[in-house]
Order: sequence, then C-alpha cells, then structure tokens
Amino acid sequence: MQYIQVTFHFNKVEEYQKDLLIDELANIGYNTFEDTQDGFSAFVDFDHYSESQLKEMLFQFEGELEYTYTVTEIAAENWNEEWEKNFEPLIIDEQCYVRATFHQPQPQYKHEIVIDPKMAFGTGHHQTTTMMMQYILSADISNKDILDMGCGTGILAILAAKRGAKKLVAIDNDEVCYLSAIENSALNSIENIEAICGGKEVIPNAAFDTILANINRNILLDQISTYSNVLNSGGSIYFSGFYESPDLDMITEECQKFGIHYIDHKKIGEWVAAHFKKD
Repeated sequence: MQYIQVTFHFNKVEEYQKDLLIDELANIGYNTFEDTQDGFSAFVDFDHYSESQLKEMLFQFEGELEYTYTVTEIAAENWNEEWEKNFEPLIIDEQCYVRATFHQPQPQYKHEIVIDPKMAFGTGHHQTTTMMMQYILSADISNKDILDMGCGTGILAILAAKRGAKKLVAIDNDEVCYLSAIENSALNSIENIEAICGGKEVIPNAAFDTILANINRNILLDQISTYSNVLNSGGSIYFSGFYESPDLDMITEECQKFGIHYIDHKKIGEWVAAHFKKD
C-alpha cells in the first residue's frame, strides 16, 4: 500500500494554529501526523488523497497562516522505517508504558502496551490519546462491556482490556486501522477485543457500559444519538478529538438531548477530553 505525505513548513506559527490545521486535515482523512523541525507531516492513504480537496480545505487559512507544503508519495515500508526512527517509548501517569516491538520491556510499570501503528492513529503521543488513556487508568472498567469508536491502533481498547474490561468492540472505518487493531491485540495477547471495519452503522445491537470515542467534533455530534441507543443507564462516555471552545459546549448540548450529562474534562494544550454519563 502507498501513502501520500504532505509536509508543512512554517516561518512562524502558534501551537494552536498547528492544532487547528491538523484537526481540519483529520476531517478529510489524514490519520497520522509527525512533527518536523519547522512544521509537521500529515499522512493519508494514496486512494483517499485529493489535491483539490486539500487546497479547498487550506483556503480557510489564507491570511492567517504563512506556510509552504510539499507532497510526496511514499511506500508503506518507507513509512515504517521512518516511524521506527522517531517513535520513542511513552509513560502515562507512571502506570502505563507504551513501546514498540523494538524497545526493551519495562516490567516496573503496571501496564505495558506494545504498539505497531503502521499508518493508524494512536500511539499515545497525541494529547487526545494521552488524555483518554488517563481516563481509562482512573475509571472503574473492570468486568465492563466497552465500545471503542475510531479505535485507530486499538490502543485504548487494549489498555481497557488490561484493566479488566470483560468484552470490547473496536471500530474504525479505515481498513488499515482495523487491521492494525487486530495485529496490536495479538501483540499484547488480548483475546477479548472484536475489531470491526466501518462507521456507526456497524455498531452491534448490544448494550455497553462504557464508550470511548476519540474522533473529531463533527463525527461525534453525528454519532451521539447512536451512542445513546447502545449505552446502558448509568454508563459513561469518554470523548476526545476536539477543542474546549466552542466544541465542548456543542457536544454537551447534543448529549443533553439524550439524557447524557457532562461530568468533567481534561485539557492538554488546545485539546480536550471529556467524561459524560447517561441517566
């Protein structure tokens, strides 16, 4: 499989401006991002790349951002080599150690997760994934049935499984992510995760105690009604992939329509993760 790498170069840029651009790129299918010395690179599956769509999205930043960008076609094996050079192990709340297969184990941590992301989103390094993992580490999910929407590498479902979740369904509409979730579950000897490729239409007709959804604001707003149908009374939803203003208020308002109420939220930089609970 081949990919398109779009690398942005900035003379001067604020961190929140980069985050806004990354969010818009994610909305049009870019699912992996990598910092560079003067900007960042964004990756998208070759078949999903559209030059006209990219230019149309970038038009909204005219006059606000000064940048140049280059577009490069790369093979999957080249991406994997580049990823191995840049992926450093990560420690979440001194409890969870996230590493790749080529890093040494660190048994002093309570939980260890081995991740081979390929082109899938979710190594824990992005602020949204980090905050979701923090929620999982502090939540009572033992013996719970859990739905992980937009699962990416499967890292959130894997951590939940390690914390004692009973049954997990991990869904992503990107086939690379779907396959990555299966492979990473096997790498971590997790057998109670069912991976499914698709969107909200493939959510099983089942009852879940907890829903994890690290996607983006627009998709979350569209899917909240579906989540409400499969979430048990008293169940929790943990959302991320959006900003505090105006996104959190919009999501809170939509949740209230379905008896799902805001509990609290975390914030790293401009990114937010939030906990909601159903009546």
